[in-house]
Amino acid sequence: MAASTSTDAGIPVYFLLRESLLTLDVIGPAEVLRYANRFAEQSGRAPYFDLHFISVHREVGTSVGLTISGFEELPEGLPDDAILVLSGCVGRDDDFSSAADQLVVAWLRRHCTVRHKLVCICTGTLLAGYAGLLGQRKCTTHHSHIKELRGIAPAAEVLENRIFVEDGDLCTSAGVTTGIDLALHLVAQIAGHACSASVARSLVVYMRRTGADPQLSPWLVARNHLHPAVHRVQNAVIKDPAGDWSVARLAEIACTSERHLTRLFREHTGDSLVDYIHRIRIALARDLLVQSPFDMEHVAEKAGFHSSRQLRRVWKKFETHPPSMHREQAEAGAARVA
Repeated sequence: MAASTSTDAGIPVYFLLRESLLTLDVIGPAEVLRYANRFAEQSGRAPYFDLHFISVHREVGTSVGLTISGFEELPEGLPDDAILVLSGCVGRDDDFSSAADQLVVAWLRRHCTVRHKLVCICTGTLLAGYAGLLGQRKCTTHHSHIKELRGIAPAAEVLENRIFVEDGDLCTSAGVTTGIDLALHLVAQIAGHACSASVARSLVVYMRRTGADPQLSPWLVARNHLHPAVHRVQNAVIKDPAGDWSVARLAEIACTSERHLTRLFREHTGDSLVDYIHRIRIALARDLLVQSPFDMEHVAEKAGFHSSRQLRRVWKKFETHPPSMHREQAEAGAARVA
């Protein structure tokens, strides 16, 4: 039997907590929902969400060394409109052989149905796949666990390099901070875009990330090295992506020869200078397509391309869909939450 549906307490949201949980996967989304409730209270309306924390354990260790307790037991049924959140864990993320995890899997198979919204954060998607809850739907997880997810749920359409993916009543995210992005998306759907924007401002988080945005940001990749000359070149390009970045000019910034800079850059970043500049310019073009009214020619110009034709040609090297489709998808997403 399903439990009663939501009341004035708001939509019931159940965070299912397992041993070695990744703390931010739970705390981040939970705080987003709590802030949404606070804005509801300030506007004189009932809360949007009724938060519950459930577990088969009496206490749970976390990724940062804290031990937490005070959970509710796994309920004998979920309200028809409940949201169930499966968070990630640290350690052996694809191993569900423990007695506790087997109890969790059996509970999920028995009680998580099409009447509920399933939200999986990070390797919580692996748990959902192991429990047979993904079917053939689109989903994602943290970029370091894509291979494991495909092995656990071979029928699912696993999408790489996505912040989050929504397919009907299934929502999956890359984990860690992207759980916050997904929670803001849910708030926008349920409480409205204005409420979601207010929550983002209060939490001082970047509101513009959508499900279509990449996990591996071009602004950050190829930065995990220590070579100061290469860093100076990257800093210059990021500061002004549309600049006239010839190898000669960048060599002056690096204080080295053009040939030596070309070798250093590939050695320390794994990328060529030209491809790196193009990645940064495409990242800027992505932002301009979503956040500005500029036509394609002006987007190309502001991103550092000679023409929209050149933009499209370079875009094809790094993106699956054309720039026009990227703008259309963003506009469609905004219309859904407006």
